[in-house]
Parts: sequence; structure tokens; C-alpha cells
Amino acid sequence: MEPDRFEEERRRGLTLDLGFVWTPLSGGHGGEHLAFVDVPGHERFVATMLAGVGPVPAVLFVVAADQGWQPQSQEHLEILDALGVRHAVLAVSRSDLADPEAVRADAVARMAATSLGIVPSVAVSAVTGTGLGALRRELIRLGRSLPVPPADADVRLWLDRAFTVRGHGTVVTGTLGAGTLRVGDRMVAGDGTTALRVRGLQCLREDVPAAGGVARVAVNVHGPDAGALGRGQVLLTPDRWLLSDLIDVRVRGAPVEDLPRTLTLHIGTAAVPVTLRPFGPDTARLTLGRALPLRVGDRAVLREPGGRRMPCGVSVLDVRPPRLTRRGAARARAAELEGMTGRPDGAAELRRRRLVRRSELAAMGVPAPGAPVGGDWLVDAAHWAALRDRLETEVEHHATQHPLEPGLPTEAARRLLGLPDRSLVDALAGTSGKVSSVRGRLYGDLRPTLPPPVRAAVDAVRRELARAPFRAPEAYRLTEVGLTGKALAAAVSAGALLRVGDGIVLLPEADARAAGVLRGLRQPFTLSEARRALDTTRRVAVPLLEFLDARGYTERVDDQRRRCRAGTESGGGRESNPPARDPRTPRF
Repeated sequence: MEPDRFEEERRRGLTLDLGFVWTPLSGGHGGEHLAFVDVPGHERFVATMLAGVGPVPAVLFVVAADQGWQPQSQEHLEILDALGVRHAVLAVSRSDLADPEAVRADAVARMAATSLGIVPSVAVSAVTGTGLGALRRELIRLGRSLPVPPADADVRLWLDRAFTVRGHGTVVTGTLGAGTLRVGDRMVAGDGTTALRVRGLQCLREDVPAAGGVARVAVNVHGPDAGALGRGQVLLTPDRWLLSDLIDVRVRGAPVEDLPRTLTLHIGTAAVPVTLRPFGPDTARLTLGRALPLRVGDRAVLREPGGRRMPCGVSVLDVRPPRLTRRGAARARAAELEGMTGRPDGAAELRRRRLVRRSELAAMGVPAPGAPVGGDWLVDAAHWAALRDRLETEVEHHATQHPLEPGLPTEAARRLLGLPDRSLVDALAGTSGKVSSVRGRLYGDLRPTLPPPVRAAVDAVRRELARAPFRAPEAYRLTEVGLTGKALAAAVSAGALLRVGDGIVLLPEADARAAGVLRGLRQPFTLSEARRALDTTRRVAVPLLEFLDARGYTERVDDQRRRCRAGTESGGGRESNPPARDPRTPRF
């Protein structure tokens, strides 16, 4: 196959753009194939070369026997090393024109000093056919030895070509590094908002229902902005990637302080202008000209526009770095970056961030180190313990400062602790032995002492209820003794009184006591029979029976009658939406 796609390339004998070719590994159709992205070798087209080599896992490196190692060869090798490519075969071409051994030895030695290591090499001649069989065998070994990427990985397809096919619309091509693409899949473009649908899929010109990495794919996409796609853009699995325009990186290949402030970042097929801010000898912050879907551990290339110096490699350390707003923050960040490896480490990431959603951590390319504490939230253990201590302190402080409203509202606690979600406050209360959550408020382990005036009013009501347990005080009587509004709410919250309805309060154990009385009646019983047995009025009997229904002591038989539920003899009926009440003995 001819990789040079343009007439100008064939006329000049010079590769100007990326070419795409493939060959069957076993010499037949329907089996394994090895696909190539042919990149230009001329120094003026290094940016194009970077777009071709960025997504690929292995390289066929070619050096001519009659020309030897060239400056472009060195730059290409530096780029491969910067990207961390570890698999290659060396072909010494034009071996019919010169003795290939010296060039082969030199090239093998140069490549051994990079991420490629010791690579197999073959001297070949396209004219005589010498070595082509051996080269094919090495390529077969190379293809079959490559690690198989996970089929369920999130798709990030860097696009290297886009064109229009009449009757089909936009087609994009790229090297699928991991994951699986299927016809019918929903995807998003690199801006994170452009929704697209996979209408058709080809691998090496054959229609397929699905393709898994590593593979060359052509994707027929449909969407309102599909025609705007082109080289350097990307197709993504929806809701699984973070778009970053600010990243912290480790630089290899040159001291950071020697680099210019403005550079170009090459990753995948994208080339994006960046502004560099040095931190340490090999760490820096990059501000990107446009946001890219990046993850911790990604490898990329930094290159000076114009190519006056060799490119540098970068590994991404953080795709959600903190803003540096305080004095000394840059020095602290530099020290922190010094200990970061660029390998995804969930425990270390959680220690640094203290609090993060599991889905966001996964989008950063970092595995979750444990289960969420509430909702989707992961929290560092030490930070969680500190938050729990603060919550207990704030709850007790609120109870002291507001004795008539001792319960700290959950939303107020969230704001005090600086938490992003109320579910975290509930989770904190659930792990604390000193805080309980009741109907949106948080109470300490011991309720605060009621103020003397409220305590005196409660004592007066309790004395009256001791003589007639189910004759709740009238509203005017509660007003006379001073139990209205916040004072009454405080008495109920402290467990000194039991609220069974609006303005109806009884002694704390009145529910169990009433259930015991009703159990002595002939079952089922009417409201009138219950009222007489309890020696109370309809004003109290109606809400009290509804309260007992909610607590599981009683249940309706029909519109007129109720009966006591079985299994409630001990007074421990099933609770269904019980009112706020603390069963602990109140403090007076």
C-alpha cells in the first residue's frame, strides 16, 4: 500500500502528512493485522510527526544505511523517549547501497539509552527484498507481545483525520488506545458538551459492530457540530473525563529554568500553546490555551515553537491543582510536587485533597482507595476524624448558646465545617458516639440543662399530668406557665415533655402508658371507647391515637375502629416517622 496520500508527496518523493497503511500478520485476510501511521521525517514537519506518534504503542524506526543517523533521527528518538514508548523494531533501510552494520550498531546503541531499550534490528532493502522476511517476523513478534489494554476502559480517541463521505456525513479516524467503541454509542467531543452518536465503524476499511484497542478506527459520527471535528480534537466517553486547562507536571530532558515561558504541548494528536510557570528543578505548572481531557500519569511532549531546541518530556502529576493565592503557596506546592511520582495513587491523592468525589477521582485516572463515607464522597481518614471532632464541638457550643433550641441545624453544621454536601454531615453524625441527628437537627450526647424559668414551667405541667396523665393542658394554661414557642420546643427536645400533636403535650412515657390502657379494652375499639378509657377529651384523644398509629402501637381496622397491634406489650412499637424525641432521661 502507498502511505503517501497526496499527489504532491508522490511527485516530490517526500512525506508531508500522515499516511495510513496496514498488513496482515499471517499473510491472509480475516486474521490479525498490523496497522501503521507513517509520519514525515523532515525537520519542518516534526509537529505532524508528533500528531502521528502520540497515540501509538509501538514504533518501526527506520534509518538509511547510506545516510546514517540524522538530526531528525535524534529528534524523533527524543520524542519517543519523552512519550515513554517501550516497544520498537529498528529497520536499517537501503542496505543494498551501503554496509548496514555500522549504522545498525550506532542506532541500536542510541536507542538503548532511551525508554525503548535494546531493540531487535533488521537490515533491509526494498529494491532487492533482502531482510523483508526477517522484518516481517520481528513485526509479528512485536505486535503479539504488546500488552492488551482493558476493553472496559474509558474511550479517549485522538483524531488524526476528518473528512466527509457523501450520504454518510462526517468520518473521523484515529488510533484507539484502550476501551471499546460500538455502533450506536453516545460520545462527546473534546469540549465536553458536543454530543455525537456513532453511526458506523470501520477497522482497516472493514465494517465492524465494535472495535477494541489497540486499533485503527474510522468512525462515522452524527451530531449538530460533527462537521467541525478535525485533527487534534478528541472523542470521549461521556461523563468520564475532566477537561483541564491548568496542570502540574514533571519535566524531563532539560532544566525547567532554562525553558522559555511560552511552549507547545503535544499530547495525542493535539498541539496546544501553553505558558510555563517553574516550581522546582524539574516541576512546573502549565496553563493551556484550551482545555484537554488529561489524567494523572499521561505522558506528553513540550516543544519550543520553531524547534530551536530538543523537545522535553512531561508527565502529568495533577490535573486539578490548587490555586496559589496565599503568600508562600508556590513554595509549599513545589515541595509537595517533589514527592509526587506521576503514578496514579488513590491513597496519596486522597491525603492531598482530603475530600473528593469518587467519580472525580476516577476521571483524574486515579483508583479509589476505599468506599465512600456518604453519597459519592471519599474522605481522608485523618481529615474525617478532625471533622468529627469539630462537629461535636460545634453541636455542644450551639446547645450552650441556644438552650431553647439546642439542636444545631444540619445545614448550619455544613457551612461551619465548610463541607460541600449535607450527606457528609449526616455521615459524620452517624460515626460519632456523641452526636445524634433528629429531623434535620444535631444534638449532643447530653442535652443541655433547661433555663430555670422553663424548668419551673415544665415542673408545673408535669405535676398536673401526674394527676391526669392524658388530660393535656389547654393552650391558655401553657401560656400561663410560660411554655410557648421556643420554650415549649426546648422542653420537648430535652425529652421533658412528649408532643403528640399540635399544642398537645403529655409526659414522656405517655404513649406506652396509653397503649397499655387500650390493650385492656375489647378489641377493636372506637374513638369514644378509647377516650373514656383514657379519661380524656376528644381534643387529646384524636391526635394521641394518630400518634399511637404512627408509633406502631395501634392500627386502624376501618373508618371507626382501631385495635392494638400484636407484639407491642413491652411498649416498643414499630416507629414510622416518629416525632423528634430523645428517649434518654432529661437533665433538670
